[in-house]
Amino acid sequence: MLMLFTSGPLRWRSTPVQDVGPLPVRTPAPDRPAVFIGQDGTLVDDLPYNTDPALLRFKPDAVDALKALSAEGFALLVVTHQSGLARGYVTRSQFARLQGALEARLREAGVVLLDSLVCPHAPAPDGRPSCLCRKPAPGLLVRAARRHGIDLVRSWMVGHTLDDIEAGHRAGCRTLLLGGDAAESPRLTPLRHPDARCDGWDAVAQRITPMPAEPPAT
Repeated sequence: MLMLFTSGPLRWRSTPVQDVGPLPVRTPAPDRPAVFIGQDGTLVDDLPYNTDPALLRFKPDAVDALKALSAEGFALLVVTHQSGLARGYVTRSQFARLQGALEARLREAGVVLLDSLVCPHAPAPDGRPSCLCRKPAPGLLVRAARRHGIDLVRSWMVGHTLDDIEAGHRAGCRTLLLGGDAAESPRLTPLRHPDARCDGWDAVAQRITPMPAEPPAT
């Protein structure tokens, strides 16, 4: 399996490049809602520059929450930084193997990702994004929305950092902060203020899933 690398965000592809003919014309379903999910530290334990699929550990209740969200009609997409690629700590083939294992384990558990989008760029020396796809920039979300016909206004960004939250708001999504970044509370500018907070994945699906309408009073 190969990862297609470009100057912009990356997309996971499971078809060898040499076997790919002209890309088919896509007709994505209009106005579909989605949940964008941070990867390291949000979906799986954060092990910097990990290349071993055996070390992948999903956060407690994450898989069950994704199943529930999918059943409610949300498309599921992973949006992640992998600056180890730019820094030379992780090779393309190592990352492709790791990402393939993550998606395979989700499929085995009954969860299918619509897409995985990756920013491979290192940040600028001052820590700010040096590209349009590194969060808090919204490039990964906007790119996915255009490709798949996602209604960003009806979508959510779930992450464990305030950069995730800002990226979601810049893209037009609602946002949910999972656990972390409590120490950054004084920095909660409007773009970095989450619409919801949850301590763990067990509460995420219930918070995002629309509540059924109450019957009119008789």
